[in-house]
Amino acid sequence: MRILYAGQITSYDSAWYRILALRREGHEVFELNTLDYRQQNPLLQKVEFRLVLGPQVERLNRDILSMAETLRADVVWADKVLFMKPSTLKRLRKKGIVTVSYMIDNFFGPRRDPGWRLYARTIPFYDLHCTQRDVNVTDYRNAGARDVIKIQTAFEPTIHFAPPEGWTDRDRDRDVSFVGTPYDQRPEFLTRLAKEGGFSVAVNGGLVWKPALERVGGAALYRGNGELRNDDYREAIWRSRINLSFLTHSNQDEFVHKSFEITACGGFLLAERSAGHAARFVEDEEAVFFTGLEECIAKVRKYLHDEPARTRIAYAGWQRALSSGYDNDTQVRHIVERLEPLVRKRLGTA
Repeated sequence: MRILYAGQITSYDSAWYRILALRREGHEVFELNTLDYRQQNPLLQKVEFRLVLGPQVERLNRDILSMAETLRADVVWADKVLFMKPSTLKRLRKKGIVTVSYMIDNFFGPRRDPGWRLYARTIPFYDLHCTQRDVNVTDYRNAGARDVIKIQTAFEPTIHFAPPEGWTDRDRDRDVSFVGTPYDQRPEFLTRLAKEGGFSVAVNGGLVWKPALERVGGAALYRGNGELRNDDYREAIWRSRINLSFLTHSNQDEFVHKSFEITACGGFLLAERSAGHAARFVEDEEAVFFTGLEECIAKVRKYLHDEPARTRIAYAGWQRALSSGYDNDTQVRHIVERLEPLVRKRLGTA
């Protein structure tokens, strides 16, 4: 298929990983980077994002229509495109172009981030919505969605892969590690994990971590000077004895992409317990789970110095990630299979 892919496209964003997967599946993918449609003035950028209106919003919609027609696209794939207008989706439908919205975040959840004004109005006009939560499948249908598919976030095989053969604790200089964002109560949790458990805890992520950790007395946990991306992210997993993975409760997560990335990198995964994680990894065989700080401390204490057990579990988790479709290729294939009948019907070849 010929796909116009609109989204935040950088070498380290998951949208780029999905583009790579679509191309590996044999599709012709054209890129429209929504980062090119942000106001340069920081204040105007904030206003535009909150109100979702202005010249850049209009320019994006004009360019989507123009590119889709010029490129003879079969599909317009919108990866968290908050500037899309209902009128644009209506015009794409009239042109016979199938539209799909891929949304990792939870518009319906309790976090109530700004910027969703137009997105709420576009829900009935996409041909397909992709979400990673059971609760959102019902939410989208109740909001008038034409079709909804549940997918899961995934690892990118060109980035997330196991370390060289023979990698051991001699190569690991991080005991307990978390690489990510300070959502929910993570700064406090990690600070207490280090202080009450007596562990060496390493935290990496955006600079927003610095004030977040300072507020709870955990400034010493932060490593580096910004986000770890691609090779640096993978190598941080390799260099960690225990890799933590948290759910974003404010997003109503059932599982998180980090869990699949850690296991695909051959890392030992200590993840927050959930039905979604339990359905994808066998507890204490392919991954280890915890609920709350006390159990997390107990699990770290049990496994931190037991390299044979960690090696056995990490290897089983790696095999599970590779064999069970937790990769981008498998996940985008599920979406494409849902789109193909729509494309054939629009082309009159069904």
